[in-house]
Amino acid sequence: MDRKVMNLPNFLTILRIFLTFVFIFFLLSPSLLAKVIALLIFILACLTDYYDGKIARERNLITNFGKLADPIADKALVLAPFICFVQIKIIPAWMVVLITMREFIITGVRIFALSQGKALAAEKGGKHKTISQMIAIFFILLFLIARSLGEKMDFWSGEIQGYTQTVIYILMLITTFLTISSG
Repeated sequence: MDRKVMNLPNFLTILRIFLTFVFIFFLLSPSLLAKVIALLIFILACLTDYYDGKIARERNLITNFGKLADPIADKALVLAPFICFVQIKIIPAWMVVLITMREFIITGVRIFALSQGKALAAEKGGKHKTISQMIAIFFILLFLIARSLGEKMDFWSGEIQGYTQTVIYILMLITTFLTISSG
């Protein structure tokens, strides 16, 4: 890769894509420790999202590669956990389908604009949407850790399960609404 392209922000973007795959492995592993590692990897990946853009803007290291790869890495970081959560029956599939459709449509429009020499910057609503998605994922990961702990310590009751599922459902409704309305 060209030296001008492989700068620190672009490295962080590539690292975020790699971390997403590692995250999936640990998230889908059954142990409590794996869930904790998945949470830590997710936090690290979110930090790479914050710092790649900040460093690129502050040091004038914005590249066409970064303009293309960063939104793809962002989508991978949020869509992969949501899809995994559907697979392990934590959230409803219809929410993830709506979120995924919106993300692909907006990313497609951005890539097309970039191919025409125009860059569409993320708006505030899009940034709020991404933050809400990351917060939802963070709390769902905490729920998975708490559930694993509760099952090990024999205090995870049906009542607690029902309460946390309701909170997750409401959180995902808000996230789905913010995602769709930010388009």
